[in-house]
Amino acid sequence: MLVHSRAGRWAVRALFLVLFLPLFALPLLVILAASFSAHWSGAFPSGFTTGHYAAATRGESLQALTTSLVTAAGASLLALATGTWAALAAASLKRGGGRNPRLSRFLGKALDTLFLLPVAVPSVVVGLAVLVAFSRPPVILNGTRWIVILAHAVLVTAFAHQSVSAAVARLDPAYEQAAASLGARPAYVLWKVRLPLLLPSLSAAAGLCFALSMGELSATMMLYPPDWTPLPVRIHAATDRGSAFTGAALAVVLMGATLLVLLVVSRIRTRASYR
Repeated sequence: MLVHSRAGRWAVRALFLVLFLPLFALPLLVILAASFSAHWSGAFPSGFTTGHYAAATRGESLQALTTSLVTAAGASLLALATGTWAALAAASLKRGGGRNPRLSRFLGKALDTLFLLPVAVPSVVVGLAVLVAFSRPPVILNGTRWIVILAHAVLVTAFAHQSVSAAVARLDPAYEQAAASLGARPAYVLWKVRLPLLLPSLSAAAGLCFALSMGELSATMMLYPPDWTPLPVRIHAATDRGSAFTGAALAVVLMGATLLVLLVVSRIRTRASYR
C-alpha cells in the first residue's frame, strides 16, 4: 500500500469498509437474501425457500440464461475482433508513416474517436440506431437474434478497443523489429509476435465485454424478438409483475453465471501471462 504507517493503513481499511459495505456489498446481500425469502414484510426477510431457484433454473428462465450466454459470447468475440483490428490499425496510423504523416496521425485519432462513440451515447440510442439501420434493405435483421448480438457488440466494442489500445502502446517494438530483421513478413509478425504478446489483454477485454453484455438491458428491450429473450429482460418482467423474489433469484443466477465465465477467462489470462 502507499500508506506506510500502521495507523494510516487501518484508517484506509476502515474507510474502505465504510464505503464498500453500504454501496456495493449490502445491495448484493439484500438480493441474495430476497432470493431465499418466502416473505419480506418488515425490516428483515422471513421464511426460507428454494422455490424461487427452482423456477429460475428451468423452463423459460433456463432458456433465457442460455440466450444471454450465447448473446454475450457472440458479442464479445465480434467486439474483440473488431476492437483489436481498430486498435492495431490506429496505432499503426498514429506512428505517422507513409507519404503524409500528419494525415496518418489524424486518421488514427479519428479511428479511436469513432470506436469510443458508443460509450458517449446512451445505450437506448444505440439500440434505436441499430433498429432503424437494420430494419430496411439491403440488410434486414429486425426480428432476429442477430440484431441483439450486433447491438451488444456495438456497445462493448469500445471497451475492447480501449483495453487493446493500452496494451499496444505498452508493447516493446524490439520484438517486432527483431522478427522483421530476420525476414518475417508483416502478417507473420502479427500472428506470431504481436498477438501472443497481447493475449493477456485480449482475454481481459473479452471478459469485460462478456460481463457488460450479460447485464445489458436498455438496448435489448428495444430489439429482442419473442424467441430470443435474454435473462435481464426476464428479470425486468418478473419485477414489473411484482415477483421481486423470483427476480432476485434470476439476478443471482445471472451473477453466478457471469462470475463463473469470468473465472475461466481469468485462468486463461493467467496462463497467457506466464507464457
